[in-house]
Amino acid sequence: MANEATQTFLNSVQQAAQTYADQMATAAGDVAGAASGGAIDPFVFRLAIFALAIFVGYYVVWSVTPALHTPLMSVTNAISSVIVVGALLSVGVDASSPGDDGALYARAFGFVALVLACVNIFGGFMVTERMLSMYKKKG
Repeated sequence: MANEATQTFLNSVQQAAQTYADQMATAAGDVAGAASGGAIDPFVFRLAIFALAIFVGYYVVWSVTPALHTPLMSVTNAISSVIVVGALLSVGVDASSPGDDGALYARAFGFVALVLACVNIFGGFMVTERMLSMYKKKG
């Protein structure tokens, strides 16, 4: 009974947080549109957010101490495994309509994402193993 109550509470908190994030993103887009008189294309706005995320990610990753690098690699491997699941779903798209090239592109990009994510996962595990072996005693 307590687990159900806890799960219900966590679901409501998660839904409230998602709603709040959606409202903030919509408000930010509305403010940017109002400030520019509607001249900002939504694609450009999202591209700017993506570019800012690249810079923030760069500075966050390079400010990590070497002792925390191995756990950070483990977390990024877990994130890549989620990408693998999405890529597998994309590769499995049914190409039912012969005139539609969308399913073909989805399968092609899904396959590329699958290959790159797998390389990232296995490379991350190799780097993590190598770093952990540096802390083992010799002999």
